[in-house]
Amino acid sequence: MFFSRKPDTDGQVEQFRRTPGAVLLDVRTPEEFAEGHIPGSVNLPVGEQRRKSDLLPDDPDAPIYVYCLSGARSAQMVMDLHRLGYTHVYNIGGIRDYTGDLEF
Repeated sequence: MFFSRKPDTDGQVEQFRRTPGAVLLDVRTPEEFAEGHIPGSVNLPVGEQRRKSDLLPDDPDAPIYVYCLSGARSAQMVMDLHRLGYTHVYNIGGIRDYTGDLEF
């Protein structure tokens, strides 16, 4: 039987904060983002990455940490970003598992 480990969202946010040049993407809707997001994150909803490419780093090797509500949309965005040529993209799960402070 195959088991998938749940991402450590808090730990991955700390890793983001310690990584120079890293980007933290919140791929939820703008409405969800406005209801509270992880400090330092940029809102880039799934499906908008080509239209709003100015929110993505120019360097395809820049670390990108991606989250959503549960981890499903962020998993989709990780695959999409890999297809666009980004090499260090991490699904850090969902904000519902994050226990730190939020920005509004």
